[in-house]
Amino acid sequence: MKLKIAVLPGDGIGPEISAQGVEVTKAVCEKFGHEVTFEHALCGADAIDKVGDPFPEETFRICQEADAVLFSAVGDPKYDNDPTAKVRPEQGLLAMRKKLGLFANIRPVQTFPCLLHKSPLKDELVEGADFICIRELTGGMYFGEKHEGSDMAYDTNKYTRPEVERILKVAFEYARKRRKHLTVVDKANVLASSRLWRKVAQEMAPAYPDVTTDYMYVDNAAMRMIQEPRFFDVMVTENTFGDILTDEGSCISGSMGLLPSASTGSGTPVFEPIHGSWPQAKGQDIANPLAQILSVAMLFEHLGLMEEGRLVRRAVDASLDAEVRTPDIQAPGAPRYGTRQVGAWIADYIRRN
Repeated sequence: MKLKIAVLPGDGIGPEISAQGVEVTKAVCEKFGHEVTFEHALCGADAIDKVGDPFPEETFRICQEADAVLFSAVGDPKYDNDPTAKVRPEQGLLAMRKKLGLFANIRPVQTFPCLLHKSPLKDELVEGADFICIRELTGGMYFGEKHEGSDMAYDTNKYTRPEVERILKVAFEYARKRRKHLTVVDKANVLASSRLWRKVAQEMAPAYPDVTTDYMYVDNAAMRMIQEPRFFDVMVTENTFGDILTDEGSCISGSMGLLPSASTGSGTPVFEPIHGSWPQAKGQDIANPLAQILSVAMLFEHLGLMEEGRLVRRAVDASLDAEVRTPDIQAPGAPRYGTRQVGAWIADYIRRN
């Protein structure tokens, strides 16, 4: 198979972990006889500094022409600490999702047996936790009508029926392929937009009789994720709630550096780690590349290359078992490995197995 991948390293630790994702992709393609080409493009603060736009038209073109996008992270303190900034790195991420029509963010949450002790929760609570958060990406407050004044500001949480139907369809289909349990998360006791979500979900549920569908207010869901994470199989929710819950879910595994994600829709799919740009660690060779590498596994699986994806996952598991880990997840007294060393070890494992 011929693959064309757009690579958007972005800011902070982005270029460091991106390089490991590219090397792992190359190793897989060599192993399975695929022909792969990469085209790098600007985004985030790096793009603002160079061309004044966090998601330039040239980057959009490169993404459109690719089979998939391997994205890393955006964000820079000089924008975070300036509330008057008119252009921000994160606007590039929102623009990419909107322009590529990526309305569904798929975030798996899982635990790794050798890392249960890293979770802030008790082992007996998180052991065996394995669920997917599906977050709507292009609607809600992040894209609704806004106003910001010195004495008043508002963000409009607007959703239409077609927007809700298409994300719920994705969620029902994922539940069908897993343990057939879907939880719709909303705030229907307070918000009109949430009542639309629940109404549409209730109308669609009979078309999926093999899926058990339940409904949960977002505050209860946040609490349940900590008390009983194994309850969930597939969770679906709107943009703002999803942003918060998926970050909460990442803590279950013990490190945000462990979890990948996919953003899918009508255009080129994007695969990325869920963590941010961590600018304080830039250039120190300590960033955990596993979420980026597991994003590569999701990329292959999305393209129907399931064996390739499984090999990437086996390689990651093997690196954890061999204690080839970055400092954030390393066992006490074990050798220290940097970002590049972990990536190289995994790529070598793939070539040898």
